This record gives sequence, structure tokens and C-alpha cells, in this order.
Amino acid sequence: MRAEEAARCWLADQGVSGVRDGWVTDEEPGMLLTANQVAHSWAGDVFAEDLDTADQVRLAFGLLDLLEEYWVTCEIRFADEGPEGPLPADVLWDGYRRRLEADRDAEVVTYSLWVDWFEDHATSATAFAEVLGNDIDRVVTERSDALLRRARRVLECSGPVRWTVKEPTYRTAMRLPALHPAVFRGLLASFHDVYGDLEPTAALAVLGRLGLPMDTRHLAELRHVLAAGHKNHHRSPGAWDDAVRSCS
Repeated sequence: MRAEEAARCWLADQGVSGVRDGWVTDEEPGMLLTANQVAHSWAGDVFAEDLDTADQVRLAFGLLDLLEEYWVTCEIRFADEGPEGPLPADVLWDGYRRRLEADRDAEVVTYSLWVDWFEDHATSATAFAEVLGNDIDRVVTERSDALLRRARRVLECSGPVRWTVKEPTYRTAMRLPALHPAVFRGLLASFHDVYGDLEPTAALAVLGRLGLPMDTRHLAELRHVLAAGHKNHHRSPGAWDDAVRSCS
């Protein structure tokens, strides 16, 4: 049974059913619930089920597939940090990798990586390694559509990951021109994100090796601020505006 279908069956056991415009419960069939309301009310209960922890994680990811709500990923993180945690790493990160590779919208998954796992320096190195860093060589060698989807999505939201952690992955990704735009967006996020991290000289060297059209939006401005030695937009609040004026 697919994870999504297993989650639907589990919700039905809780008295929650999908209808045309949302969700209803057996107790209040006349009250329409949103997917977000369902996630907030029931996602945490997955980890109280009488199941093997690995199966709880799989069920939670099925609920994420079904509801497509960020709060489900919050409950997964809470369980990992809770008294019964940590969750089985192989199942946890396989769940993320599969959804990053899937040919469907992954905004909830990348948002979860960005704000929950990558912004936290206690987890960012492990999380980045698990979703991309450990197998970037395989991504570049095999070049399958699924692996490239995962790589692009991770690179683009990798701004908060420490530069020393992500630089080797960026440099390996540069071997594949198809990933150059994603590396560029990773660099851009590394400069603009509140918790973004980069080393200007090294980042400028990476930027210089990317095969991007000269009229790529923000390319000139990013080159300008890096050449001036700026590490982050929020540490040098006027630097980007100066770059815009200089490059216009």
C-alpha cells in the first residue's frame, strides 16, 4: 500500500474522511475542515500509534503526501527531538530524499529543510549531507531526472547551511552544467537569507565558474557584493542597494 493511501486509511480509522472541498469528521460531519486543520489536530497522533517507530515515520510521511501541509513536518521534527527520539535516521532521511526526487510539488519539503533543519546549526550539517552531500558524486555521474530534481531543490534552499559544509557539494555540482542555475540560486540565498552563510572570496570563485547567461537576474549584483567582501545582506544592509546602482 502506498504511503499516502495508508495515511488516508489511518485517518479514516480516526473518523476523518476526505470530501470534495476538504475534510470532515464522524463526530461533526457538517463542519468542513481544511488540510491544515487536519494536520494540526491529528499529525502528532501518528507517533502515539502502536507501531514500530520506523512505521510511524513512514505513516507520517504518507500524511505529508496526503495533506501537503508543513505542520506534518513539524510533528516529524518534534518526534525526532522528543523523549522517544531520535527517529531512525535511515527512514527519516529516505522520506525526505524520496519526496525531493518526486515529480510533484515539493515546496513543503524544501521549506521544512530550510527553516527547520538547515537554519539549526545543530542539525544542518547532518541534514545537508543526508539529502545531498553524501551522494552528490552519484548525482553528477548518473544524472537521472529524479536525482537532478533532488539536487536542484536542495541547492536552492541551502542558504543557511554553513559554507564549509556545502562548499564541497557546490564544487562537485559545478561539474554538471545542468546544476549551474541551482548553484547560483544557492549562492544568492546564502547572501540574502537571514541565516545565510558564505565566504565571499570562495563564493566568488564558484560564481565565476558557473556557465550562466550574462543577463541572469542578480548575477552582476551578486558578483559585485562578493568582490567587495560582503558575507550577508543583513550584515551589510546597504551593500546590495549599492550593487544595484553600480550595475544599472
